[in-house]
Amino acid sequence: MRFINPKIDFAFKKIFGSAQSNDILISFLNALLYEGRSIIESLEILDPYLAPQIAGVKNSYLDVKALLNDGTFVIIEMQVLKVQAFGKRVLYNAAKTYALQLTRGELYQQLRPVIALTITDFEMFAEHQDVTSHFVFKERTRLSDYIQNDIELVFVELPKFQKELEHLENITDKWIYFIKTTGTLDEVPQTMATVPQIQKAFEIANEVSLTQDELNTLQQQEFFAQDQESSVAVGREEGREEGRQEGRQEGRQEAQIELIMLSLNRLVGQLNPDLE
Repeated sequence: MRFINPKIDFAFKKIFGSAQSNDILISFLNALLYEGRSIIESLEILDPYLAPQIAGVKNSYLDVKALLNDGTFVIIEMQVLKVQAFGKRVLYNAAKTYALQLTRGELYQQLRPVIALTITDFEMFAEHQDVTSHFVFKERTRLSDYIQNDIELVFVELPKFQKELEHLENITDKWIYFIKTTGTLDEVPQTMATVPQIQKAFEIANEVSLTQDELNTLQQQEFFAQDQESSVAVGREEGREEGRQEGRQEGRQEAQIELIMLSLNRLVGQLNPDLE
């Protein structure tokens, strides 16, 4: 048995953004946003996954977007590579989702809260080791909430999650483990199958359930992700090599300067012995 990798945009959208994924997404969001509490009772998946429309991966919106029962919008993004200004992009997408709710003539009171849930396959916040981070508007000194705290940024950093299967303690652990490891599994772990929504997610992720077109699209995205990772690795290595070359050049220049200074000192000493 083989499963598609939820860390790939296409796979993530199929698992969590399909028309039949409402119960999966509710369980997932309650786990990651509310520590497993049943805060979200129902939701509507906006721009749901439709296989025929995904063919042009490059032009498709592959994040998952949902409208919760309390009117809150949630946008969910899975990001594998650490790209420049990614933090600004997250903030921009959240602000855009908030601003575009209104059309001409509508009142600000009609704006609904936005939660941007971002799952990263890299570390964003090196200053701490918490897997999940929540950011809202706070007064800098008193740390009191802004009167309309309508935009919340939530980050889940997969590299910081180090629990093994036998040490999963709750629904939050299980969903993060699902995202991080499903692409490497060949069967559904028994402890995961006890959660109906996770079992259903595994069924959607089973490669057997995909059409040939979907498999081709998934493969294209995987190749693209690998190419991007290789490009980043090459860029870093070239940067390190350039730094090493600059260091060697600086070392040679410093040695030459020291040699020149030594020669000058000797010459001055010969011309004016009183200076020695």
